[in-house]
Amino acid sequence: MTQITRILSAMEQGNGQATNELLPLVYDELRRLATQRLSTEKPGQTLQATALVHEAYVRLVGSEEQNWDGRGHFFAAAAEAMRRIIIENARRKQRIKRGRDQHRVDLKEDLLLIGPPAEDLLALDEALEQLATEDRQSAEVVKLKYFAGFTTQQAAEVLGISVRTAYRDWEYARTWLRLKVSDGDEKRTE
Repeated sequence: MTQITRILSAMEQGNGQATNELLPLVYDELRRLATQRLSTEKPGQTLQATALVHEAYVRLVGSEEQNWDGRGHFFAAAAEAMRRIIIENARRKQRIKRGRDQHRVDLKEDLLLIGPPAEDLLALDEALEQLATEDRQSAEVVKLKYFAGFTTQQAAEVLGISVRTAYRDWEYARTWLRLKVSDGDEKRTE
């Protein structure tokens, strides 16, 4: 049993000290995943990797349900927590009181307009929720790869499937999501 799995097991049994032992062991990997994920965001992203990791960690260990089946399950839960935080941040940016329909203007670049990146992310999240109802495993592969920055091999290990299956699920999900998101774009412009 790895040290992380041992600590997760102790947390399940109510050992409060185990929570303090877990963060130093997983922090660097969570920070790397958050940095990797946020690097793919469009310009104007205000969420920092450190804040994302801390918020995800608080959500994971602060919740009453702490039943992880080992390291892979913990990191899958962390990927889901990060995804939700990123989506919540995108939704918050879209609210009118936060300037939903306003565009950033950079006066030094001849009034170049930069549109809000949140719309694409919200459309992706909506399509991902639909995919999860049809093919949960493919949706999980997307969450791990896109939102947590896992490689296909890492996602396969976390989900307990072969790399080949994870790759197939990833290709299927990418195509499925691309079609759903592009259909949504056409409906919004009509």
